[in-house]
Amino acid sequence: MDIQSASSVVLQALTQATSQDTAVLKPAEEQLRQWETEPGFYSVLLSIFNNHLLDVNVRWLAVLYFKNGIDRYWRKVAPHALSEEEKSSLRAGLITNFNEPVNQIATQIAVLIAKVARLDCPRQWPELIPILLESVKVQDSLQQHRALLTFYHVTKTLASKRLATDRRLFQDGFLSAVFERLKQFLECCRQFGPGSLCREKLEKTIILFTKVLLDFLEYHPWPFIPLIQCSLEFAVSYVFTEAGEGVVFERFIVQCMNLIKMIVKNDAYKPAKNIEDSKPESLEAHKIKTAFFTHQTLTEIGRRLVSKYFLLTEEELTMWEEDPESFAVEETGGDSWKYSLRPCTEVLFLDIFHNYSQTLTPVLLEMVQNLQGPSNVEDPVQMLMKDAVYNAVGLAAYELFDNVDFDQWFKNQLLGELQVSHNRYKLIRRRVIWLIGQWISVKFKPELRPLLYEVILSLMQDPDLVVSETCRMSSTLLSFTQTLLYLESIFGLLFQLLQQVNECDTKMQVLHVISCVIERVSIQIRPYVGCLVQYLPVLWKQSEEHNMLRCAILTTLIHLVQGLGAESKNLYPFLLPVIQLSTDVSQPPHVYLLEDGLELWLVTLENSPAITPELLRIFQNMSALLELSSENVRTCFQIINAYIYLSATDFLQNYAEALCRSFYELLRDITTEGQVQVLKVVEIAIKVSPVLGSHMFQPLLPAVLRGIVEGERYPVVMSTYLGVTGRILLQNSGFFTSLLTQMAVEYNQEADQLLGSMIEMWVDRMDNITQPERRKLSALALTSLLPSDNSVIQDKFCGIINICVEALHDVMTEDPETATFKDCMLMSHFEEPKLTDDEEPPTEQDKRRKLLALEDPVHSVSLQQFVYEKLKAQQMLMGDQGFQALMETVDTEVVRQLQEFIHSM
Repeated sequence: MDIQSASSVVLQALTQATSQDTAVLKPAEEQLRQWETEPGFYSVLLSIFNNHLLDVNVRWLAVLYFKNGIDRYWRKVAPHALSEEEKSSLRAGLITNFNEPVNQIATQIAVLIAKVARLDCPRQWPELIPILLESVKVQDSLQQHRALLTFYHVTKTLASKRLATDRRLFQDGFLSAVFERLKQFLECCRQFGPGSLCREKLEKTIILFTKVLLDFLEYHPWPFIPLIQCSLEFAVSYVFTEAGEGVVFERFIVQCMNLIKMIVKNDAYKPAKNIEDSKPESLEAHKIKTAFFTHQTLTEIGRRLVSKYFLLTEEELTMWEEDPESFAVEETGGDSWKYSLRPCTEVLFLDIFHNYSQTLTPVLLEMVQNLQGPSNVEDPVQMLMKDAVYNAVGLAAYELFDNVDFDQWFKNQLLGELQVSHNRYKLIRRRVIWLIGQWISVKFKPELRPLLYEVILSLMQDPDLVVSETCRMSSTLLSFTQTLLYLESIFGLLFQLLQQVNECDTKMQVLHVISCVIERVSIQIRPYVGCLVQYLPVLWKQSEEHNMLRCAILTTLIHLVQGLGAESKNLYPFLLPVIQLSTDVSQPPHVYLLEDGLELWLVTLENSPAITPELLRIFQNMSALLELSSENVRTCFQIINAYIYLSATDFLQNYAEALCRSFYELLRDITTEGQVQVLKVVEIAIKVSPVLGSHMFQPLLPAVLRGIVEGERYPVVMSTYLGVTGRILLQNSGFFTSLLTQMAVEYNQEADQLLGSMIEMWVDRMDNITQPERRKLSALALTSLLPSDNSVIQDKFCGIINICVEALHDVMTEDPETATFKDCMLMSHFEEPKLTDDEEPPTEQDKRRKLLALEDPVHSVSLQQFVYEKLKAQQMLMGDQGFQALMETVDTEVVRQLQEFIHSM
C-alpha cells in the first residue's frame, strides 16, 4: 500500500467509520477490516494519528486499529504477519515525537508502544529505552510528560514477562542498568521543586523502578543474588548518608528501607544451621551481606534510624496538638510498613537489630546512657531524641533482655519521668508508659506492679488526651488480680474516655480495651456495667454510617453478655434488634456485621435463662443465612443447637418445618463435613425431644436409613447415621418401626428383611464409631430389640452381643478395691463445678446440657444392667434350652467376657 496514495483513502474510511449513520459506518468498517492484512496499512495509520491537524476522533480510531493490529499481526508466526522492514519503519516512527497534545490519545500511543516493546525489546528495539531516557531530560514539559508516560507503560509491560528467556533478558537488558537510571532520575529531581508536574512524574517513575526491584527480589530471590551488593549500596547511600540530601522523598525512602529489610530478612540468603546443608546460593548471598554490613556500616545505620527516622516530625507534633485522637490511633499495624514511613522504619530497625544485635546493642545502650536523668523541657531536640531512643528500646525489648536491668531502670529513671507533670514533658510520659507496656511481659518484677498501677491510674486522668489514652490502653496489661483491685476505677475511666473521644477509630480502640477488661474479669464486671449498658444503645444509633465501629460494639456486647450471664436478659430490648439487623441478609450492613452478629446471637442464646417470643422471632433470619452456605454456616448450626437446648418444643413447633426444607436443600450439595453438621443438629433434636424431633425431621430420615443399608463409604458420615438411628430406635421405637415399614415399601422388601440388613451393616461398621458415647448408644439401641421371637433378630443375635461386649469394654472401669465393674458414663446428679479464678463459669446452656445428660439413657442407664435384664427377658421368652442354643451362636471368648462383666454386678 503506497502511503501517499493510500493515505487519503484510509483517512476517508476512518472518517466514515466515526459516523453515527450505520449506512455509512458499516461499509467503512468492512473496508478497514479488509485492509488490516495489506502491506503498508499500519504505516498509513501511524501517519494519520501522528498528524495533530486531523479530527481527534479519526486519530483516536487510527490508534485503536494500530493497537489491535499489534496483537494480531506483529508476531513473526502470525498469519499475514507484518514484514520486518515495515515493523522497523513503524518502530522508528513511534518514537520520533513525544508531543501528543491529547491525553487520551497519548495514553493509547504509550500502551501500543509498550505492546511492541513486549515483543521486540531489547533485541529488535535496543534504542527504545535510551531514547525514552533522553526524552525525559529535555526542557519541554509536555515532551517530558509523554516520555515518562510511555516509560511507565513500557516498564510495567516488560516486568510482566514470564518466560525464562524473557526474564533473563529483562534482568540483563534492564535490571543491571536500573541503578544507574535511578541515579539519573534522582539527579533530575534536583532541578525541579516539590509540587511541579515534572517532579511528580519523575517520582512516579522512580517508585516504579524500585517496585520492579522489590517484586523481583520477592518472587525470584535466587536470580536477585547478583544484585544484592548494588541494591544495598544504592539504598544505604541514599537513605543513611548525605548522598540523599535534597533528592529523596518519603515514598522512595520507604521503598529503599523495604529493599534493605527484605535482603536482611530473606531466609533464602541465610545459611542452614548445619553449614554443610546450605545451598551454594545461600552461602554466596550470606557472604555478600556479611561483607557489606561491616561494624561501621551497621553502627551508622542504627544511629541514623533512631536519631533521624525515629524522631517525631513537625507534622506529627502538629497532629498531636490539633487532632490528638488521630495521632493516638495512627495506623502502624498490618502491612502499613510497606507504604508508611514510621512503621517501615520501625520494622527495618527490628529486623536489623534481630540479625545484628551483637553490634547494635552497645550502640543503643550508649544512646540510652547519654540521656539519663530528666530531660530539659526547654530543649525540644533532647526531648525528641529521648522519645526516639525509648521507642527503640521498647521495640528491641526481647533482644535486650540480658543487657538491660529494666526493674532498676524503672525505679531509678522511668518512674520519676512519669511523675514530671510539665505540659511539654507529655512527650516522655506517653513514651515511658508505652515502653513499660513493651517490657512488662518480658522482664518486670511482680512486686513492682502495684507501684506501676498506681501511676497508670493517675496518668489515666492526664489532661493530655494522647497520654491519658495511652495509659488507659495500657490497662490491659494488668493481671487478673490487679484488674479486680482497680476494676471500678479502670472501668470508669475507660467509659469516660469512650464518651470523651469523637473519632470512630478511637472509639473502636477504647471498646477493644473495654472488651479485654470484661473478658478478663468475667462475672466480676457485673456491678460496674450499668453506665456502659445505658450508653451502648446511644453509640449504636450514632454509628449508623460507621459499620466498623458497629463491629466493635458487637464485639463488646459479646463479652458483655458472657460477663453478665443470665442477667443479660435485661439487655434484650437493645440486644435483640441489634442481632436482628446484623444477621438480616436483606439489610446492606450485614456484609460488615454478620460474623460478629452471629457470634453475639450464639452467646445470647447460650446465656439466656429462658426463651422469649422476641428471641424466638429472630430465627426468621436463619433460612436466608443457610442459603448463603458461607463460612458462617458452622455458627448457624451452633445457633440452631442452642435454640433446641433452650426450648426444643417451642422452637421445633415454630421452625422445624422450614428448617427441614433448608436442611434438605443443603444436603444435596454440601461437603461431607457439612452433611455431618446437619445430621448432628437432627440427632440433638431427637436426643432432646425424641418424639417431636423424630416427627419434625421425618423427611430427612429415610436417607439416613438408606445410607446404613447401602453401606455409606465415609466413616464419619456412617457414624452419624448410626447415631441418629440409634437415638430413634432407643428413644422412639414406635416411630422407628413405622419408618422401617415405609422404607421396606421403597425397597420392595419385608420390613424384617430390611431390619436384618441394617443390623448386619451396623455390626460390620461399628469400628466407624469412635466416640465412646455413640458406641454405648449403639449397644443400648440394638439390645433394646430384645427380647424378641423375631427370627431375623435372633439370627443377628451374635452380632448384637458382639457390639454389647465391645461397648462394655469401652465404658466399664474396674474398682480395684471391690473387684467390680462400673459404667463410667453414668451421671447421678448435677453439681455446680468449683471454679478457679481463671476458669469461666458455666453458661446457662452448659447447665441445660448437664440436666439433659441426667435424662439421657447413655448417662442414666447402666449398660451392664441393661444387657443383663434384656438377656434375662430373652431367656424367659425362649426357655433355658432355646436360650442356650441362641447363646451358642456367639463366640465362646465373647461369652466368657460377657459373663465376667455381668457376674461382677
